Amino acid sequence: MFKRVVTKKISFDNEKYLSEQTKEILTRVKKFDNKLYIEFGGKICFDYHAARVLPGYDPNVKMRLLEKLKDHAEIVISVYAKDIEQGRVRGDYGITYDLATLKLIDDLKAWNLNVTSVVLTRFNNEPTAVKFKRRLEKLGLKVYKHVDIKGYPHDVEKIVSPHGYGKNEYIETEKPIVIVTAPGPGSGKLATCLSQLYHDHVRGVNSGYAKFETFPIWNLTLNHPVNIAYEAATVDLADFNLVDPFHLEKYKEEAINYNRDVEAFPILRSILYKIMGSKGSYYNSPTDMGVNRAGFGIINDKDARDAAKQEIIRRYFRHNLEFAIGVGTKEELERAEAIMDKAGVKSEDRTVVLPARKAAADCEKKNKGNKGYFCGAAIELFDGKIVTGKNSPLMHAASSAVINAIKHLAGIDDNIHILKPEVMNDLSKLKKEILSMTSESLTLDEILVVLSISAHTDINAKKALSMLKNLSGCELHNTHLPTPGDEAGLRRLGVNFTTDAIPSSSLFFNY
Repeated sequence: MFKRVVTKKISFDNEKYLSEQTKEILTRVKKFDNKLYIEFGGKICFDYHAARVLPGYDPNVKMRLLEKLKDHAEIVISVYAKDIEQGRVRGDYGITYDLATLKLIDDLKAWNLNVTSVVLTRFNNEPTAVKFKRRLEKLGLKVYKHVDIKGYPHDVEKIVSPHGYGKNEYIETEKPIVIVTAPGPGSGKLATCLSQLYHDHVRGVNSGYAKFETFPIWNLTLNHPVNIAYEAATVDLADFNLVDPFHLEKYKEEAINYNRDVEAFPILRSILYKIMGSKGSYYNSPTDMGVNRAGFGIINDKDARDAAKQEIIRRYFRHNLEFAIGVGTKEELERAEAIMDKAGVKSEDRTVVLPARKAAADCEKKNKGNKGYFCGAAIELFDGKIVTGKNSPLMHAASSAVINAIKHLAGIDDNIHILKPEVMNDLSKLKKEILSMTSESLTLDEILVVLSISAHTDINAKKALSMLKNLSGCELHNTHLPTPGDEAGLRRLGVNFTTDAIPSSSLFFNY
């Protein structure tokens, strides 16, 4: 039987990182009377950004860390009430923040990590947030409300008083480490931690605060591609990296942080000093607050640099897509372009871009004189092979590329068909004649169903099906806008995909 070797580059040592990070957290706890609130920045689980810029990074390494600490730690989730009210959507999953919160709870539970409570931040009796609160309580979760404090964060006297943090409900916790996480940025994690510090110190508990942040990595250089990739990942927030001036002044060494942490530090230090007294001066810089040992886990700097540059290009294409469909702004797209310039890369440096565009051009040339939209897709496999696909009356370009890729991996000749024609035709008829859909061409999600059915009676289809797992982490580019079925299928396969975002038909709604 033909077998192809699939290899992935490794630039990150998870075990070294886990050891360093665990040791640092436990050391920090002891400095604050055995009670520490840790603001978890970034994604607590399924951190695919980190996995893309640091090849070998386990997307769930933070979960593994929490598993090691679970006897000492509990988890609180912060959600901004207005995000629930306005239906804010997580770009990576395409789901609203209320559903993202429920998904986060389930993901943690799958690792035997239980969320003890949820706090609705800046709560102002928003109707949808109230309904969400009731839903969480029916699921057996404790839900707390934190108010929107006028004058925050500048009016320190009011904030650190019974009229500020004092109005917030106190979150009851038992473990020495309290992890405060959220479904996304801007959810109020820091304010939740500081509110808890206030209430603890009123009660005579000298608790402390720290920040768990993976990016930017403080001990890499300012213009290291891994750090620039953080700017690309936060284009919507307009974040940018800089040398931490407080750290430089105090320790005479450069450490990299980002603008919001640096800008907020003087106020944050004032709040901490007001709450904690002399212990509030424990931190001399925003970098001091971080518990970040990710830089010590990098074992191949060149591969990390290369991977980060590719992520910067992917982020540009993502913002180009969002701008094309009306959910992103021109300013965000321009920032993404500027970040590419800063990293010294261009869109064509993504190796699958030009082959996808050529596949589309070849498709159009072959069908010269026919009306229609000619789409191309290209996927790069771990052996360096680039496989292309084109759209047809029965299959989308992304579907074609995936099928061609797994045939290549299974050693199946191009001329051998692995999808049963009768199943393809029946499904197309179902879409067109019964469901009255505008297109009978099959999306990737639908093609995977056909492949699964075909595998029951066809040995080649079965071989190809077994190769799907080898597409996780591969790169794909599509010239045209993906349908929801294509996008969902690529996400489930773990394929890193981008698109030129060209409309795939003249229709305003096309699925």
